[in-house]
Amino acid sequence: MCGIVGYTGRQSAIGHLIEGLRRLEYRGYDSAGIALGTPNKLYVEKRAGKLVNLENSLGDAIPAATSGIGHTRWATHGGPSDKNAHPHCDNEGKLAVIHNGIIENYSQLRIELESRGHTFDSETDTESVAHLLSDLRKSHKGDLASAMREAVKKLRGSFTLLAIHSDNPEVIVGVRRNSPLVVGLGDGENFLASDVSAFIEYTKRAVALGQDEVVTITPNLVSVTDLKGREIVTKEYEITWDSKAAEKGGFTHFMLKEIYQQPVVLEQTIKKYLTGNELDKVKIDWNKIDSIKILACGTAYYSGLVAKYWLEELTNIFVDLEVASEFRYRRNAAKKNEITIVISQSGETLDTLEALRKTQSYGQKTIAILNTENSSIGRIADYILPIMVGPEIGVASTKAFLGQLMVIAALGLDIGLKKGNISQNRFETLTAELSKVPNLI
Repeated sequence: MCGIVGYTGRQSAIGHLIEGLRRLEYRGYDSAGIALGTPNKLYVEKRAGKLVNLENSLGDAIPAATSGIGHTRWATHGGPSDKNAHPHCDNEGKLAVIHNGIIENYSQLRIELESRGHTFDSETDTESVAHLLSDLRKSHKGDLASAMREAVKKLRGSFTLLAIHSDNPEVIVGVRRNSPLVVGLGDGENFLASDVSAFIEYTKRAVALGQDEVVTITPNLVSVTDLKGREIVTKEYEITWDSKAAEKGGFTHFMLKEIYQQPVVLEQTIKKYLTGNELDKVKIDWNKIDSIKILACGTAYYSGLVAKYWLEELTNIFVDLEVASEFRYRRNAAKKNEITIVISQSGETLDTLEALRKTQSYGQKTIAILNTENSSIGRIADYILPIMVGPEIGVASTKAFLGQLMVIAALGLDIGLKKGNISQNRFETLTAELSKVPNLI
């Protein structure tokens, strides 16, 4: 549940980093840290515990810097401590790295790097990346992006990485593999974050990154390449909610706020699906479909349990439901005339993403029910059905769960009517009943 934020621009970086980390606190963490892009040697401060511990440690002598990276950590390798907190640096203190995810082959990397004279200060898997990047940057004549591309080829696991170097402190380089990273586009400033809520106060313009894509940002440049260094044309999108949506708004906690948001967001979903034409974009001949496979994890799987009941009743199509983490690892019997529906609030659920890729390898058409269209799942599914509930920050899902159910109900009604399994009168009756749900809540 780690959080990542990076900033490079014209203004003081420390305020942007601390505010970004504060907006990521909801993810859960046990330590926090920042690295400011100062020349000669990076300014690094990190503390175990809450973000306030980091803030109190900064004091008044914070150097002026217009770039930096920040991180909130949830311990995986090594317990929560000042030394294990991110960022992690090379032995010169010039290069710093922050990291979400796990580097599976860090032990082998550490042995190799120690044999070359590197010394380690922490128990983390992340520090091995800092030392590796330091060596590779030197062999690539100081080009941090080239070093990152080569480093990623040597890493196993799922991760998001951000790196900064004191020789070119305006430059921040990032990469993602099975872990989210998004670019925030500003005027004379740019951002990187694991969640758009980290920079939503400053810009609503964003770019989502694809698998194994390396991004370089400066105050006036965003460049994205693949691991071979080939430029990738990115697609900008607008974040449709504002910074207040990621604040408590007078409620004691986010879960309570999101419970009270349920009627409003369901009205939006109803308008889009039951009285709108959102489902017209799904170009599937349902009369030729013999079965539907639903893949999901956690709360989304519970939505799938309800979906099985509703879809079979409304469509008379057999529905098979499976936990995505089981499906992706076992040998499966591919079925003809089957459609796969995946459900994920974030669109970044790794097991669901990999299960989706697996079904696509069978040639199946896929539908994704998501809250985040510009997510990893959203970019590869054949059809996207957004649930339109805005950011869900509370850990226990409330409005997203109901949003998923409303989309599933609308989809079932649409398929049932097209197949002739329900009459026009039945369709209108159930639509009218579903439209009453927000007021009943």
